[in-house]
Amino acid sequence: MRLLIVEDEKRLALSLAKGLRAEGYAVDVVHDGLEGLHQASEGAYDLLVLDIMLPGMNGYRVCSALRAAGHDVPILMLTAKDGEYDEAEGLDTGADDYLTKPFSYVVLVARIKALLRRRGRTAQPVLRVGALAVGQGARKVALDGAEVALTAKEFAVLEQLALRAGDVVSKAEILEHVWDFAYEGDVNIIEVYVSALRRKLGAGYIVTVRGAGYRLVPGA
Repeated sequence: MRLLIVEDEKRLALSLAKGLRAEGYAVDVVHDGLEGLHQASEGAYDLLVLDIMLPGMNGYRVCSALRAAGHDVPILMLTAKDGEYDEAEGLDTGADDYLTKPFSYVVLVARIKALLRRRGRTAQPVLRVGALAVGQGARKVALDGAEVALTAKEFAVLEQLALRAGDVVSKAEILEHVWDFAYEGDVNIIEVYVSALRRKLGAGYIVTVRGAGYRLVPGA
C-alpha cells in the first residue's frame, strides 16, 4: 500500500513516514499544498494523510480539488484546530476522516487501516489463495493455518500479489505500491523479495511470467 503525507511540519511528517514505513507501507512526503495536489493527482496512492494548514494551498482546497477531479482516494485530514465546525468543513469538502493534533500515533495507524479496509469494500481483512491467508488488518500471513513470519517489505509485496491473485502483476506495479517514489535502485530488487517469499511459502505459489511479472496462484 502506498501513502502520501502532505504536512508542512517537517519533523512530524518525517516521523510519521518513518513509523508507517516500519509498518510496511510505502510513504511519500511533501510539505506544500500545491505540490501535494499535484502529487496526489499524478500518483497511484491508496490513502492521503492531509494537513489543513499548508503553504500554497490549504488542505480544504486540496481535498475539494481532488474530489472535483474525480479522485476517490481515502483522505485522512490532520489539523491543529479543533471544534465541530472545523471537522464539518473538512468532511464537507470530501475528507473521509479527521484527526486533531496532538494525536496518538497508534490511533493514526488504526484510522489508516480502517480507511484502507473500507475503501470501496474491495480490501477485505483476509485475502485467501488456496491454503494461503493474507490478513491485511493484522498484517499476518498463514499457510495451512500456521503463521509465516515475513518482514514488512515481504508482506507488502505478497499483499500486492494477493490483491490481484490469478492476474499478472508487473514489477513496475509492485514498485509503485511498495517502494517510495524517490526509490532509484534496481527494479530487480523485487526478485530478491519474491525469492524470499518462495523460500517461506513454497515455490508453487508465485509463478514468474517471463517478460510480464508475477502471478499468485493457489499453489501446487
